[in-house]
Amino acid sequence: MTKAVALLSGGLDSTLAVKMMIDQGIEVYALNFTSAFCTCTSSSSRGSKEPRGCKSESRRVAAEFNIPIKVIVKGPEYIDIIRNPAHGYGKGLNPCVDCRIYIFVAAKKYMAEIGASFIITGEVIGQRPMSQRRETMRLIERESGLDGLILRPLCAGHLEPTIPEKTGLVDRTRLLSVSGRSRKPQIALAEEIGVDDYPCPAGGCLLTDKIFSKKVADLLDHKPVVEARDRALLKVGRHFRFNGSKVIVGRDERENEKLKALAGPADMLVEPVEFPGPVAVVTEDTGFEPRDFAGGLILRYASGKDGGKRVLRATLKDASQEFEVDGPTPEKSVQEARIC
Repeated sequence: MTKAVALLSGGLDSTLAVKMMIDQGIEVYALNFTSAFCTCTSSSSRGSKEPRGCKSESRRVAAEFNIPIKVIVKGPEYIDIIRNPAHGYGKGLNPCVDCRIYIFVAAKKYMAEIGASFIITGEVIGQRPMSQRRETMRLIERESGLDGLILRPLCAGHLEPTIPEKTGLVDRTRLLSVSGRSRKPQIALAEEIGVDDYPCPAGGCLLTDKIFSKKVADLLDHKPVVEARDRALLKVGRHFRFNGSKVIVGRDERENEKLKALAGPADMLVEPVEFPGPVAVVTEDTGFEPRDFAGGLILRYASGKDGGKRVLRATLKDASQEFEVDGPTPEKSVQEARIC
């Protein structure tokens, strides 16, 4: 039986592409990529309120179709791509073309490992402005060393036949000619072939968000080596840069708990003492000035603040010390230090 590697996000398009190939008798092996920048956490189309991320969705789809799946985490080498993408950024800090090349190079290696003949994706020409244009698709194929080996079942009719189509491994007449940003053709196909649980019809990447990109750019400017914890912190709280120190302040109880959990041994955790308010984490430089700045921010965002002095607790390397701040950080200082 012919084998193929499918890039499976768990979203509607990739799920349909996999199902179309299974229906043609192809033995599909799913490959899923995850990163700290994935936004695919929508709810089930059947009404479930339980959020489901890209990785869990891809596993669910693979289990439903009874196909093997391998998950690859985009690690430090991906951060290097974000720092200096050969093909530039999109509207934010998103290196979409270089990201696709990175993914396809990894898929090519997996294809060789399992003896697969080609790669399947749910891409649709014209759906994404940067990486899903005809000329860009060709560039990505060339630079990943996969000329003629990337099959896009949903939009194949708009593209030149691939090697698996030319050699008869895949019946081109059963492929589609979808294009553009509308999802109506995919939704209709899903109903037709019995795919009725697709919680993430249009997954996305936080790097395309201009506001979130500011936090990423600040992190890359100040940290030569970015760790997993740094990436996780990007998704939590209000971010400030004060004299070289990074100060992150929680927005609610959930974020407060997450900040406490993510605070490392070299970070300072600042908490209110006997008054309701957020917590803050100070990284990189944990001296008295950033500590006091963080304390002022806590007062600024605290419940029932009255502008007077407050006592807070700073914990660093398991040693805690209480300190006092005169009042909330002035608005001018907040705006000057605000990243996002």
